[in-house]
Amino acid sequence: MRKFIFFCALSLLFLSCKSSSVTNTKLDRSSQVAIKGNWTLTSVRYPGSEYIKVNSFEIADSKCFEGSSWKFISNNNSGEIALTKSDCPAFSSPIKWFVNKDGQFVLKILDAGEKAKRVRDGYILTLVGQTDTRFQLIDRINVGGQITDVVYEFRKN
Repeated sequence: MRKFIFFCALSLLFLSCKSSSVTNTKLDRSSQVAIKGNWTLTSVRYPGSEYIKVNSFEIADSKCFEGSSWKFISNNNSGEIALTKSDCPAFSSPIKWFVNKDGQFVLKILDAGEKAKRVRDGYILTLVGQTDTRFQLIDRINVGGQITDVVYEFRKN
């Protein structure tokens, strides 16, 4: 009887310590379907943008993302981004993405031919203001010891 009680207590301990990960939560299918299609990132805003530069997604300066093309395919959570601004580096890449029930937009930027399960790094942004023709993604960054919101505004093509 003691072994049974010990086993139950040990099982309860393991189950209560289960970590909660944004990648293990349920998907918000309605938000994902609403994002499906071709979009343009129209603006990137954050406090102090006239003084500081933000390297978005470790690719380029945040202002280089303005006018970029984004394609979201909701049935397999894939897509593509392309930077096309003239005075910025040219960049195009496949992506994997999803929206969880907590309103978090999870994004992985892939190299050509790379499988998403092999990519360990990604980005977690907050999805807000979603309508049929627009949505915003908010990234929280540390600038000089203070948390700052970087707001990416998308419009549907």
